[in-house]
Parts: sequence; C-alpha cells; structure tokens
Amino acid sequence: MKLRGRRIGLLSLAAIAATIWLAAPSGFRSFEALAAPGADPWQRWKVADEDNPTEIDFSTWDGLLRRYLIASTGGVNLFRYGAVTAADRAELDRLVAKLAALPISAYNRAQQRAYWINLYNALTVKVVLDNGPVGSIRDIDISPGFFSDGPWGKKLLQIEGEAISLNDMEHRILRPLWADPRIHYALNCASMGCPNLGTKAYVAQDMEARLDAAARAFINHPRGVHFEDGELVVSSIYDWFTEDFGGGEAGVLAHLRQYAAPALAEKLARHGRLDRFAYDWRLNGTE
Repeated sequence: MKLRGRRIGLLSLAAIAATIWLAAPSGFRSFEALAAPGADPWQRWKVADEDNPTEIDFSTWDGLLRRYLIASTGGVNLFRYGAVTAADRAELDRLVAKLAALPISAYNRAQQRAYWINLYNALTVKVVLDNGPVGSIRDIDISPGFFSDGPWGKKLLQIEGEAISLNDMEHRILRPLWADPRIHYALNCASMGCPNLGTKAYVAQDMEARLDAAARAFINHPRGVHFEDGELVVSSIYDWFTEDFGGGEAGVLAHLRQYAAPALAEKLARHGRLDRFAYDWRLNGTE
C-alpha cells in the first residue's frame, strides 16, 4: 500500500481533493502518515569506492532544465511538459538509460547522492511525459496493487541488475542511507505542493549549500509553512515523514525554525505547536 505521490501514493479515498487538509493535534499522526513508507535501508546500495574520483556528467539534465523549467511569480518552479520537443524527449530517455547503466556502486558516496537525486527527478519528468497529459501525477496509475495510485511503486529501471522504483530510490536508498532530512527538499514529485524542482542538476561540489538553500526556500514559502486564522499550517511532508524531522512535533518545529527567516522563526517559537497539514497535488506544469 503506497501513500503519496513522489514518495507515497495516497489511497484513492484520500484523492478526493487536490489539496489535503488534516487536523493534527499534538501527538496525533494522520492515517496517511501511518501508511507512509518508512526509511527501509537497502543494504546492497551502501557499497561505494571512496578512492574513485570520477565525476558523473549531468550536463544533459542541466540543459533540459534550462529549456523547460521556469520560475512562476508565486515562487513555484514549473516544468513546461507540453513544450518538450520530440528530440528532447528522446534525449531525456537516453539520459535516464545512460544513468541507469552506470556501475554506481563503483563511485564515491558524494557522487552517489547526486546520482540518485538527479536520476529520481529526471525519471519523474520522464514518467509524466510518457503518461501525459495529466492534471496530477497521481493520475498515472501504474503502480502494482489494488489500492495503489501513482507511479512510485512500479519498477521502472534496472540498475546493476536490480529492479528499481521511485519508491526504492527515495525510501530504501536516499532517506535511510544518508539520513538527512534535507533530501526531501531535493526530490521533486511533479506537484505544486512539493519542494521546487531545482533549476540545475545537483552535484557533489555544492551539495551542502544547495540542500540548505532548498530547505530555506521551501520552509519560507507558504506551501511549506504559513499561518492561517491563527493556526500553523505546514506541508504534509512533515506529517508523512515525521521520523526524518526529529520524530515528533517538537522535532518538526525545531527543524522549521532552523531554516526559517528570523521573523518566521520567532513566530514558530511563540506558537509552539502544529495545527494542520496541507498538500497540493496539482501538476507542477505549464505550457
């Protein structure tokens, strides 16, 4: 049973609205959070060669992002799915196949992290293009299982002889093997409520700065954190993956304050609780 797009695939009963609102009194975990995938390490992918200095070339992904990703006035990066040419769709297909063919276990850990992030994001765009047009990535019902929706559970690639899904990349490789909550801000699930798809590929050289910047951008945007009628409304990401953000309400609030602008951090400290969660599943696309 998967529970959320990009990362989960929420159950059909929860798909009634594009934006999901849930009450969240202290100590309460929503049904969606209880059904969300945990960080389940796939030990086979811990293998790395720290003596290997080889850098992976992500220039093709950079070029596609330059041509098709635009920043909206609302602060959400939008992908021009409908504008992608046949030649560029073929280029994306070749990029994903080329990355999948790499012996990634032979690279160092820094290169591996960039690899899994960029491959996840490129593959997500490919899935939308291959199955579009759609209003939401959750409409791409290719995952196995009667109650499943979305593409996240389907084995889409073969990497070093292993069948790999988007869920595997996120929940079995990136989340557990790096144990860094900022990973959530780098992965994009093609939704308006998701952290922005980066304007350029992630690379090892500036990874730490990029992850910090992505965390700040999301937390200081209303889809990450905002106050409404005196209540603190935060992204459902912090409900679904509470274990990655300190394991409870206090941990989530501490994480938010770490990256919040001073005025917001002060307001969070005074408020001291989480009231509601929200997420917008509309496609992050534009013509």
